[in-house]
Amino acid sequence: MSLLNNTEHIRDTRVRFVSLDMIGNLSLDSSIFVFANILIGSSLVAILAQISIPLPFSPVPITGQTVGVLLVGSLLGSRVGAFSICAYLLEGALGLPVFSGFKSGLIVFTGPTVGYLFGFIPAAFLMGWAVERGITSSLAGSLIFCTLASLLILCVGTLYFLIFQINISDAILLGFYPFLFGDLVKSAMVALVLAGIGRKL
Repeated sequence: MSLLNNTEHIRDTRVRFVSLDMIGNLSLDSSIFVFANILIGSSLVAILAQISIPLPFSPVPITGQTVGVLLVGSLLGSRVGAFSICAYLLEGALGLPVFSGFKSGLIVFTGPTVGYLFGFIPAAFLMGWAVERGITSSLAGSLIFCTLASLLILCVGTLYFLIFQINISDAILLGFYPFLFGDLVKSAMVALVLAGIGRKL
């Protein structure tokens, strides 16, 4: 199923999602279509990652990646959405300039932002899971789960700071509070987009 057609899931949860578990039972054309969706999703996150606002008091910038992650999970479903984020991380690890500021390579996975990157995977899965069950069919449901997914990213990213011998209070000050308001705004934006898509279908 295509990325555009997957938006119908926001309104009607009776439509089946195509997951990677099903690929073995799909035709070659259908399998290619699923992998194409994965690449489209990873490309969307890569494009939005270049919207970046550096912060003088934190090593982690504010980026548009969160918006991409929430949209990919919502439109592609839990499994395909999560695999799309995995593809995004793999592309960056292999040297494609997909991370914020066109960064790439394994060096990114040794820095302070890697916790947020890994947090993208469960966040995309959570959004897809919510859409598949019709929880996001209302604006309120969309807003709640967009917020939960954003907070999940922040929590995973903040916990990773502890690896750098930063105590928990400083980790929260550096990796959580500075991004809380911005992520809430981005969550509201995505929730409005999802609600708008649902109304037009």
